[in-house]
Amino acid sequence: MKPVVSAMNAWTCIVVSCFAIVILSIIGSLFKSNNHSMMGSTDDPEDGKAVAAAVFGAVGVYAIFLVFCSSQAWLHMRARGTERRGGIALS
Repeated sequence: MKPVVSAMNAWTCIVVSCFAIVILSIIGSLFKSNNHSMMGSTDDPEDGKAVAAAVFGAVGVYAIFLVFCSSQAWLHMRARGTERRGGIALS
């Protein structure tokens, strides 16, 4: 199987997805617990649990990106290893 995206794009996507998962998980947990820093103003949303559900949905999307980009990076590493060993690629 051949990779769809370049190796640089795959590794960039992995890094961005990891940061996004961590940061959005923290933000979602703050909304879920109705933390005063997220829910204390008059302009803040009324229902913190609904906002947390939307943020955790975004975490799920980034997790899917992480799995896809990791598989692309793995395919690039596998293809590069085959070229070094002198193997024949059947494409």
